[in-house]
Amino acid sequence: MARSGLLTATARLVAQGESVAATTAAGTPTSLALQRFGHFNGAITRNGSPLGNVISAEVTYSNGLDRIETIRSDGRIEGADPGMAALTGRVEVRFADSTLITQAIDGTPCELVFAWSLGANASFTFTAHAVYLPRPRIEIPGPQGIQATFDWQAAKAVSPARMCTAVLVNTVVSY
Repeated sequence: MARSGLLTATARLVAQGESVAATTAAGTPTSLALQRFGHFNGAITRNGSPLGNVISAEVTYSNGLDRIETIRSDGRIEGADPGMAALTGRVEVRFADSTLITQAIDGTPCELVFAWSLGANASFTFTAHAVYLPRPRIEIPGPQGIQATFDWQAAKAVSPARMCTAVLVNTVVSY
């Protein structure tokens, strides 16, 4: 998230192989109207309260799959070993209070929710249930105000017993 530019998500996938079918397995394909979320459709909350003065935010999720790249006659990978999932991110904030600094010093987790909405039929919510903040380096450059960057890391929460939850609401019936 940022004040300008396009809101973008990137998915990197690993597959063992593919086979191109002569016809579609889903019947006659129809084109879907692209509905894009903008930065101004989004909000970030911390433990249910709006997180104010955010300059930019970034979220990265990795499922930790490790490719098994053995030598095979078909050129494919052997498979993938499950690894440790990681949910990290970065939040750059302008200081209004010491809430995030206090959390970083105390070493306590919080819940961060990144949400975008275009109305009742189009929304995306990404919740990191147990986020830990490091102590940031804070420079005081001059009279323009103080900003700090928190490179956070999430862990598996006690309740709910998961690291994150993603919820997409749209008008597509199924795929």
